Amino acid sequence: MLEPSAALIGSLKARYDEPQRHYHTWAHIEALRGHFDRVQDQFHDATGVLWALYWHDAIYDPQAGDNEDKSADLLLAEAPQALAEPSLKLAERVIRATRKHQVPAGLNDQDAADLALFLDIDLSILGADEKIFDVYEAQIRAEYAFVPIDTYRQARAGILKGFLQRERLYFSDHYHNLWEVRARANLRRSITRLERKDDAHV
Repeated sequence: MLEPSAALIGSLKARYDEPQRHYHTWAHIEALRGHFDRVQDQFHDATGVLWALYWHDAIYDPQAGDNEDKSADLLLAEAPQALAEPSLKLAERVIRATRKHQVPAGLNDQDAADLALFLDIDLSILGADEKIFDVYEAQIRAEYAFVPIDTYRQARAGILKGFLQRERLYFSDHYHNLWEVRARANLRRSITRLERKDDAHV
């Protein structure tokens, strides 16, 4: 498996240390890398997925709606000489897919499986213990501190309800069995809090 160079990692770390970030930091990348390492042998193209992992939030402006596409474009600009074309293409597709957290049509079976497993890992925080999940929700609010509280409550609740309405949050049986029940409990609890306007913790 090909790892990014020290120079590329150093450049990425500087991006993930930007002041507007509270959850989407290098700590998030390290957490995902831990999950990745535990299931690495399940990926058909571990290199492509790993590079997607590192770059998927490289561009992060909470006031923009094209962070995923810009992150994918950054990967294409920084990695073309380092990665074989199939791995580079997979990494690009994985990053762009994090916008909707859905597996796009048109992929071969191996790429679709790799992408789905990464999306599961990227949503690992939803299935975390309550205290960790609550810290995550506070960090997301901090990233969107510029949004008025009532607007934020409505928008955030809508996003979480969208996840809750899915038939499955996690594509793989492994993570479905591991995280699905707790993730849904976390989502319901957060939605209740967001809709309870006298809750000072939001």
